[in-house]
Amino acid sequence: MFTEKKFKSTLNIYQKRVEEGIEQFVPPAATPPSRLHQAMRYSLGAGGKRLRPVLLLATADLFAPVEDPVPAAVALECVHTYSLVHDDLPGMDDSSLRRGKPTCHIQFDEATAILAGDALLTYAFELMGRHYQNTPALGNSLIRDLANASGSRRLIGGQMDDLLGERTNYTSEQLKNIHLNKTAALITAAMTMGGRIGHAPERDIQSLVLIGKSVGLTFQIIDDILDVTSDDKTLGKPTGSDLDSGKATYIDFFGLDGARSQARAHPEKAKRLCRDLPGDTAFLLELIAFLEHRIQ
Repeated sequence: MFTEKKFKSTLNIYQKRVEEGIEQFVPPAATPPSRLHQAMRYSLGAGGKRLRPVLLLATADLFAPVEDPVPAAVALECVHTYSLVHDDLPGMDDSSLRRGKPTCHIQFDEATAILAGDALLTYAFELMGRHYQNTPALGNSLIRDLANASGSRRLIGGQMDDLLGERTNYTSEQLKNIHLNKTAALITAAMTMGGRIGHAPERDIQSLVLIGKSVGLTFQIIDDILDVTSDDKTLGKPTGSDLDSGKATYIDFFGLDGARSQARAHPEKAKRLCRDLPGDTAFLLELIAFLEHRIQ
């Protein structure tokens, strides 16, 4: 059982591995054209808990990996960051604040932000292709997982449906499917990629898929809750934006108390599945609980 102190210490160790990986593997800000690489580095350095790469590293550690999982974790964070840069653009969510800092298009300009997002997405696959070239079967599976999660039927498709949700009366099941794609897809990829680096058997990969979906839905439901209960300073980004844009949320369908109940049900499923995985799952269990407690 992890104490709170041990959990935070372990989380910091994983986060430090991610930060060091970004510093090692992402082109420096001075790389020509420097304005583009400055924008990429600015967006990657905006902070955050690094949930997705931490999940990848922690999952890989369950299976005692031979190959280094850090390049895959950095690639995943590049894709996640690209999605945030583009989400914040005027044509999307039109957000001026991300993690308490000006968004990329505010700090630089809209065209630079678009290109920085494009470059982060492309670089993710370059990094994995280069680093795992001597283990082509592994590299192929990692690239396949990340490409599938970030493509037109998952992350980007979810973003499209989310935008359409501003003008469409969705059912609660349709809303769930949006968030399984927009939010849960990359979180699920974090776990399956970690498992693949550890050469996990297929039965464990399937468990990781289910865990990732439950964790992803938990994360999104809590985001919906915080959008109406928190404030800009605490959350580090504009609150009330979902209501202003008319987006469908879990609050719309279930009310605040109902959304909170849903946010507790999904992590319980993830915890049950997690306990059946090999290795020491104590940190992953605490991380799932940590996400749940964001609303308390």
